[in-house]
Amino acid sequence: MLDRLFRQARSHNGWTDRPVADETLHAIYDLMKWGPTAANSTPGRFAFVRSAAAKERLKPLLSPGNVDKVMQAPCTVIIAWDSAFYELMPKLFPSRDMKASFVGRDDVILDTATRSSTLQGAYFIMAARALGLDCGPMSGFNRAATDAEFFPDGRWKSNFLCNIGYGKQEELFPRNPRLDYEEACLEF
Repeated sequence: MLDRLFRQARSHNGWTDRPVADETLHAIYDLMKWGPTAANSTPGRFAFVRSAAAKERLKPLLSPGNVDKVMQAPCTVIIAWDSAFYELMPKLFPSRDMKASFVGRDDVILDTATRSSTLQGAYFIMAARALGLDCGPMSGFNRAATDAEFFPDGRWKSNFLCNIGYGKQEELFPRNPRLDYEEACLEF
């Protein structure tokens, strides 16, 4: 399993036409939702772009290098965050009034939402991989235009995109190196 999650995991660029079942999307979410976030805030939101019509809406918002990847993938997930996530804090942290920690504090909301939704996006990738899917996370899209197109009420804000499905091994790029422990870590 560690190989599937880390050592052999790759960011896919090419996809088979095998669809991702609804049950699989639910299973991914049901796994990833248990990952920790700041104050159990769980601000991450997930928009599944699957239909041809929805893909066409996303297409002009992509950087040129991402168009083919997204159009070919059976599912592109807009990993987003809810700018009013704190409204659900009474459910998510019932033992204390955590909502009061966020109301009117835009800097704390932004900091918490971006950090924790990024964590949730990583949990999403790990859950998808654990369930046998391949992933292709990416930046390279117009966030403001994506938000206007898919989240017109302004409450959800996009963070990054992630294609999911069943990747074509033959379309993988050669694996790039990673930093060694000594290059990336300090000990005190």
